Formats: sequence, structure tokens, C-alpha cells
Amino acid sequence: MIKIGIIGSTGYAGAVLTKLLINHPNVQIVFLASHSYANNKFNSVYGNFKNILEASCIDSEDAVENYLQKIDVLFTAMPSGKTFSIVQKAISKNVKVIDLGADYRLKSKATYEEWYRIDHPCSNLLSKAVYGLPEIAKMKIKASNLIANPGCYPTASSLALIPLLKYDLIEKNSIIIDAKSGVTGSGRKASIGNLYVECNESVKAYGVTTHRHTPEIEQTLSYVAKDNINLVFTPHLIPMDRGILSTCYGSLKKEITLNDVYSLYKEFYKNEPFIRILDELPETRWVKGSNYCDIGIRIDKRTNKIVILAAIDNLMKGAAGQAVQNMNIMYGLDEKTGLEIIPMFP
Repeated sequence: MIKIGIIGSTGYAGAVLTKLLINHPNVQIVFLASHSYANNKFNSVYGNFKNILEASCIDSEDAVENYLQKIDVLFTAMPSGKTFSIVQKAISKNVKVIDLGADYRLKSKATYEEWYRIDHPCSNLLSKAVYGLPEIAKMKIKASNLIANPGCYPTASSLALIPLLKYDLIEKNSIIIDAKSGVTGSGRKASIGNLYVECNESVKAYGVTTHRHTPEIEQTLSYVAKDNINLVFTPHLIPMDRGILSTCYGSLKKEITLNDVYSLYKEFYKNEPFIRILDELPETRWVKGSNYCDIGIRIDKRTNKIVILAAIDNLMKGAAGQAVQNMNIMYGLDEKTGLEIIPMFP
């Protein structure tokens, strides 16, 4: 059994991760940690765990540190800038780390500090961390002891665009991403903007030209394209609980049929169990509660533009589900283990 601990277990992503790992056949949960709900039973925070999980949450870095010698993998689901000390301690004790936050996603310390406005004292770990997008990094993930789990917007957007750049189908400076997320994407913290009255019956853009996921998407696509990618990324908040729809635009470099593009996508993702290439356009309701990423494609011949749409559940393939997928790969398990969940509808 893989013995694990979760820090930040009572956030939305942490709670979904806990749910997945309770049902994982190869996992034993050793501890759950929460700063906000220390010494409270986990099922008093999330009533859906009643009579299923009786554990109480522990708190403080010292308490967590005392448990490190008892686990194989530490999952961290914490706000940016909060993981540095505990991750260093875990790595020093040969504990594998899967970080669901942003502290190890960017390879450049300067870029991280520019976009997150936080000093990064663990720049030595940035070069060692593997960006955990399984569809392009399986071998690196398997060999790593520190996984930077991708963000939700970058997961959907990157998976949509990677084949276009891999096959050199679009102008590299032409990419525009228009993405929309449910309210859980902002986390569980109290925020006026996330109150029901504030976001219901409304759609709003936020982080326009400044969203922190921009350099993460650019970094991934630059790696695939073997060239610097600069793009326009605009996220929007949608009044629904969960889900992301990323609509990505690019200018085609040459004439190509829609059938040919579909063939290329199906070939590129043919061995990826959680990528579904659809003839129809994807919808968030058909991936809700699952680890799937649905991708649809259209070509506008009039403007010579290609449009790629990708839908994911931001708490699953965009967070906890992908984290479990990465753990499975690290331990040589079938990457679908614990994740063969049919999307829930209605």
C-alpha cells in the first residue's frame, strides 16, 4: 500500500483528492492536515463523508513533520507560497511530493516572482520538479520525486493546443485563449466575488492580461513548440459549481481539412485514456466528476482560423484527478487506477 498524507485537505481540491484516495485500492491515508479545521473531524467539514471517514485533521508544520517518516507520498493543496518549508523537509526524508499548487510549476524563479509577487526561496527545487501533465511527460513523472500538478486552465488549454504546435499547424504568435470556469476554481476561501448574489446571473472576465496561469501555459506550449510562445489568455467566471471550457484560436499556416486535423489529434492522443476527441463540441456537463478531457475542433475557412475547444472538471483533471493520475504513474500502476469514473449527469 502507498501511504499518503494530504496538507490542505479541506479545500475543494483537497476534499476531492481525499474522496479519490479513500477509494483507491493501492492507497492508505495516514493523515489529513488542515490549518482552518485543525482537530476537527473531516466529516464535520464535509458531511458527505459521514460514516465513511472518521479521521480528524491535524495542524501545524511541526505536527505534519512528525508524520513524514510514516508516509511515501505527500500531497500539498495549499495557497501559493505556503509549501516551501514542508516540501523541502519531505524531499529530505525521501518522501515523494505532488503539489497541487503553483509553487513548482514555473521553471524560472524570476517569472514566478513576477507573476505571483512572492519570493521563492526554493529555486533549487524548480529544476528538479516535473510538470505533471501526463500526456507529454510520463517518463519524467515516473522518475521524479517532486511533481508540480498543472493548473486547471493550463491543463485544458495546453491539451487543446499541444497537437497544433507539435505538428506545426499554426502561427506561433496567433494564439488566443478564451476560457471559462466554475466558482470552485477560486477555492473555498471567503470572497465577496464568490458569493452567490455576486456571481449568479452574471459572467465576468478577470485577470485580463495578468492571470497567473498565462506563463504556465506559455511554458508548456514553448516546450512543445521548441520556440517561445506568447499568447493572449482571458479567463471568465461562470455561475456554476465546477467545470472549465477553454476555447483556443490560432491562425493556420497552411490549408488543411478538418478531417485531417481530427486524424492528427486522434493519433497524438491514441494512448491517452482520459482524452476524448469528439466530433461534436465539448460541454462541461459531460466531464463533470470525471478525469476526462473532451476536445472538439472546428476550422473557419473564411478567416483561416482553427478553433479547439476543451472541457474538463477543474477539480478532477484540473486538480485532484490529475494528481492521482500522476501518483499512479510514479508507482508504475495503471494510470486509470481509482479514476475510472463515468461523468455524473444529471
